[in-house]
Amino acid sequence: MKLKKQVTVCGAAIFCVAVFSLYLMLDRVQHDPTRHQSGGNFPRSQISVLQNRIEQLEQLLEENHEIISHIKDSVLELTAHAEGQPALPQHPLNGSWVLPPENRPSFLSVSPQDCQFALGGKGQSPDLQMLAVYSLLPFDNQDGGVWKQGFDITYEPNEWDTEPLQVFVVPHSHNDPGWIKTFDKYYYDQTQHILNSMVLKMQEDPRRRFIWSEISFFSKWWDNISAQKRAAVRRLVGNGQLEMVTGGWVMPDEANSHYFAMIDQLIEGHQWLEKNIGVTPRSGWAVDPFGYSSTMPYLLKRSNLTAMLIQRVHYAIKKHFAATQNLEFMWRQTWDPDTSTDILCHMMPFYSYDVPHTCGPDPKICCQFDFKRLPGGRINCPWKVPPRAITDANVAERAQLLLDQYRKKSKLYRSKVLLVPLGDDFRYDKPQEWDAQFLNYQRIFDFLNSRPDLHVQAQFGTLSDYFDALYKKVGIVPGMRPPGFPVLTGDFFSYADREDHYWTGYFTSRPFYKSLDRVLEAHLRGAEILYSLALAHARRAGADGRYPLSDYALLTNARRNLGLFQHHDAIAGTAKEAVAVDYGVRLLQSLTNLKRIIINAAHYLVLGDKDTYRHDPAAPFLGMDETRSSQDSLPERTVVKLGTSPRFLVVFNPLEQERLSVVPVLVDSPHVRVLSEEGQPLPSQLSAVWNSATDAVPNVYQVSVLTRLPALGLRVLQLHKALDGHATPRSSTRLYLHGRDVPVRKPEALPLHVFPAAADDFCLENQHLQACFLGRTGLLQSLRPAGEEQGHRVSSEFLVYGTRTSKDKSGAYLFLPDGEAKPYAPKDPPVVRVMEGPLFSEVASYYQHVQTVVRLYNVPGVEGLSLDVSCLVDIRDHINKELALRFSTDIESDDTFFTDLNGFQIQPRRYQRKLPLQANFYPMPAMAYIQDMQSRLTLLTAQALGVSSLHSGQLEVILDRRLMQDDNRGLGQGLKDNKRTCNRFRLLLERRSTANKSSGFFSKLVSMFKALSFPGTRTGSPEVQDERPISFPSLLSHITSVHQNAEALVMPVALEKPALPALRSFVPLATTLPCDFHILNLRTLQAEDDSLPSAEAALILHRKGFDCSLEAKNLGFNCTTSQGKLALGGLFQGLELGSLQPTSLTLMYPLGTASNSTNIHLDPMEIATFRIRLG
Repeated sequence: MKLKKQVTVCGAAIFCVAVFSLYLMLDRVQHDPTRHQSGGNFPRSQISVLQNRIEQLEQLLEENHEIISHIKDSVLELTAHAEGQPALPQHPLNGSWVLPPENRPSFLSVSPQDCQFALGGKGQSPDLQMLAVYSLLPFDNQDGGVWKQGFDITYEPNEWDTEPLQVFVVPHSHNDPGWIKTFDKYYYDQTQHILNSMVLKMQEDPRRRFIWSEISFFSKWWDNISAQKRAAVRRLVGNGQLEMVTGGWVMPDEANSHYFAMIDQLIEGHQWLEKNIGVTPRSGWAVDPFGYSSTMPYLLKRSNLTAMLIQRVHYAIKKHFAATQNLEFMWRQTWDPDTSTDILCHMMPFYSYDVPHTCGPDPKICCQFDFKRLPGGRINCPWKVPPRAITDANVAERAQLLLDQYRKKSKLYRSKVLLVPLGDDFRYDKPQEWDAQFLNYQRIFDFLNSRPDLHVQAQFGTLSDYFDALYKKVGIVPGMRPPGFPVLTGDFFSYADREDHYWTGYFTSRPFYKSLDRVLEAHLRGAEILYSLALAHARRAGADGRYPLSDYALLTNARRNLGLFQHHDAIAGTAKEAVAVDYGVRLLQSLTNLKRIIINAAHYLVLGDKDTYRHDPAAPFLGMDETRSSQDSLPERTVVKLGTSPRFLVVFNPLEQERLSVVPVLVDSPHVRVLSEEGQPLPSQLSAVWNSATDAVPNVYQVSVLTRLPALGLRVLQLHKALDGHATPRSSTRLYLHGRDVPVRKPEALPLHVFPAAADDFCLENQHLQACFLGRTGLLQSLRPAGEEQGHRVSSEFLVYGTRTSKDKSGAYLFLPDGEAKPYAPKDPPVVRVMEGPLFSEVASYYQHVQTVVRLYNVPGVEGLSLDVSCLVDIRDHINKELALRFSTDIESDDTFFTDLNGFQIQPRRYQRKLPLQANFYPMPAMAYIQDMQSRLTLLTAQALGVSSLHSGQLEVILDRRLMQDDNRGLGQGLKDNKRTCNRFRLLLERRSTANKSSGFFSKLVSMFKALSFPGTRTGSPEVQDERPISFPSLLSHITSVHQNAEALVMPVALEKPALPALRSFVPLATTLPCDFHILNLRTLQAEDDSLPSAEAALILHRKGFDCSLEAKNLGFNCTTSQGKLALGGLFQGLELGSLQPTSLTLMYPLGTASNSTNIHLDPMEIATFRIRLG
């Protein structure tokens, strides 16, 4: 009764506040002082008055919204139970399960301003928008003469008379941290010799220069050299002879890598450089990734780099940009309303980064200036004209020939400063090569520079020497936009280096390791956060002496192994088989170590009495959730043995939001009850565990528990052996054998009905969604959201691509199909198994090469709003085949679809009919979607794969590829080491509201105002605002994605004895984070001894951009936004925020002075790093 009164009072308060606010609004608008100053031009003044009023209304609505939000919070606290445990499911007579409504009301409270961001409309349009460039180009691949993919370049001899040509020749050596050889083998065979020679040879002449980018190799070398040699390196860096470019752990793949890992390897490299050499990189160098994401310029810019270089771009785009002198541009993010994300980018114009393709347009001439190829050496020039050593007798003729190439190349750029890289893979590994290149080039430079009539100044330079000279020439500060340089938005996928050879195969190659990469990433993030929190709590309690600080070395090693795998031949799946195994061993070793770190931290944090904490590495307090027997095997989940005493579980939620999750646990008895920490029964479901379609695992059962997990926290659960009458609700299973004669082993204690024939068509449903399936295939046919009369056709099918019969065939890099995909035709029809239960139901279809499971959770909140789809793929008996999964729908998406870049941003795509099928595939690290005015269908993925939409209403993803031959890109083998691989997806169907419902009145006013002020702008297309292709996921889609990528970890307490210390759930956050904020990392920084932690950590936050036009009714989870405001001071319960210093992304530069305020603000899409001290 008392509760009802309080709710009534609060409801009345909301009403009063709303009425009072509206009264104030009207009052303020009536007394608007601008009304009396509105003389002058009729339309302009009226528009400005309207604009002022809209701004006032916006502000007032916002204030009103904030007050109501606070009251809602209070009502929520009043009505929610203390812990808010979910109610138990009921099983009515008609046989379907019903979960009682949640006793905690849920709401979505999104500020109108936060919806404005996705509408765009601010800022100027870029000069170059990559979608528009694609539409413009003919892609006709005409023969361009000596520059085959370009055109003849001509110049007038006197063009440089007033402004001489300034040439910077930049020696470099591209070192792959694993490709044909393993990382260690490359280091011992080549890299260490390159770096040792570098120290010697650079000191011989102060005019020499060299650049280096891969810190993974550099740090290994550093650990093995003398103090004297280290001092020499510091001198070379200090005097500008040696430059560290980009400074990441590797030069990452930009297609398959996730933004967490991209940032992490950048931080690891930058922190190493700062600590050991005291240097901060200024310029980015990416000559070898196979296509470029616009995420990378954003990360480099936020790390305070001022310029960058790229090379592997589609040859037709290079030719177009060269012809229009647009090879250097300011690369801007699509959402950027001003210029804060701009970074100067230099695109190399020719086929490759090797010497024949970098001095100018004619490789036959440039090859003659690669002095490693002098006669008598191991490599020569394919154009049959060898280099000649430079002598007094030939220097004039040789220098003139080279200068002609330099001049022609410089005609493709806007300035009279020219960049000429000089290097190739693993170059400069012998002292003789250093001499051959540096001595011969110096003779040429000396000759050119001694001839004023040639109007050229040539020298060795670093990458930043080039960019500095360019900025100086145009007379502006580094980082600013040079006058006349274009602004570009978009990305550079997909890449073709010649003909129709599109590098779109590697978006899927070796999917097993792409999946393992993301599992390791999720564990690393979880371990970083839990370790940082445990360490801060231990220090605060004075217990850090007993805490295993040695875990920090394991954490560092895991960062470096994940970083190493972001290399463009690692996660790409384009290394030799033995190298892939070496990566796999490293990934698995780190995964095991991270599980140990999480266990040690969780052990400390759940102890009721921290004084009882003892770390015993030989007998961990908690067990692991799963184990992997080898680097290429799928995980095996731990079975918890039940006895007379209760078994305890500790469940870790790595998300920064509280989540209501179904947590699966394997047990050895069907007689099981699951209780909360306080002894309250929890909703649960018992189901069988299957070895195959028809073979149930004996004496192993899955109990799935619905539990509320605190944000970034640990929940303690109890497992009890149940007495009769208290047993967990059991799922029931139907098995359809489809006429096949296969033995069936039934699960004990669980109902199973076997049908010899195929099923009729059937449906599964929960409170949000009905999913219908084709009986004979077990595959999805349609989806109908609750409340809609008409369902959507969403049918799935498996397809197979072959490869060409001609000389060029698909391989690790290239996708060269033999035409459109053909339906997958297994020799036997599938066995279909339908399981229904109170918490989830699922359909499993067993085909010869793929087992697919579609699961529908019958729970409130995020998990019940989408379909869980997994495909266990095994194509080891295929020859030159690629297996695809295609969804066909009635969504009228036309030729437009959307894919993510690095899990960070969305890039609209267009199916280009003028390009071959393989050109229309793109990377999908996290999600892809199609939409029309009514609906959006999003496929969310837990691993990077290649995706396309080849027809309106379709989305298809390549699951695995098995190819028997090399594709002539240097690897020297096919893809024949396929594994049994599990690909995991979520399928989310959302209704789009044509008007932006969440901010209704306000957005209508804004669009009215836009129409008045800017009558020329397009408002009809939902995909384009102000001609800027831009799109964002919904908040639900973002949250579904992080749920999928950061699964809850279940750790059983190892002790089976009753003498357990008291355990308490750990709730680290004192307040709820706005749901558009993501804690990307909480990374403890290293101490002086780099194997130990310091007292500081890096808190990295990302505020996500989202689209409010997707309806969000009855979502069943709490979500508020705050216009980017966050109070960090009281965020961590039981800990004080000792200091807070905003820094550049990789912590190299403080941003402003550290203030006493702990309130921060982030704009949408921004990632921000803070150096903090918790204790």
